Amino acid sequence: MKLAEALANRADLQKRLEQMRGRLAQSALVQENESPPEDPRELLLEMDRLLTELEGYVERINRTNLGATLEDGTTLTAALARRDVLGLRYGLLRSLVDTASNRMPRYGRAEIRTLATVEVGPLRRQMDEVAKERRDLDTKIQAANWTTELME
Repeated sequence: MKLAEALANRADLQKRLEQMRGRLAQSALVQENESPPEDPRELLLEMDRLLTELEGYVERINRTNLGATLEDGTTLTAALARRDVLGLRYGLLRSLVDTASNRMPRYGRAEIRTLATVEVGPLRRQMDEVAKERRDLDTKIQAANWTTELME
């Protein structure tokens, strides 16, 4: 099985477990003389099975990410960490640019004037560079995911 397939299976299990949360909540309480839509004991057994399966995927994916490398020799684990940091950097820069770009209208000379403390243009160019680096890295990660065999 390729790493990308395992990642898709993991995502599916996570969605199913989130749905399980709702199903359990709907079956946890009923009015007197009513029965739950599903047997909570059976749902708990299914939840345990799904969690065990998810744990197996997470362990194998993590082990594979540690051993697999991109073309430049970077481990997948390091590349994923870099991608996450680039995403955070972009988000923080975006918040700063949004705030600095938000000029408050003044309705009279007596109102306090607000000024940006940073230059928006260079920050937007930096955001573009960060976004491009993240996209390029993500493409390399995706390529590795489809060529790397999942470790047992």
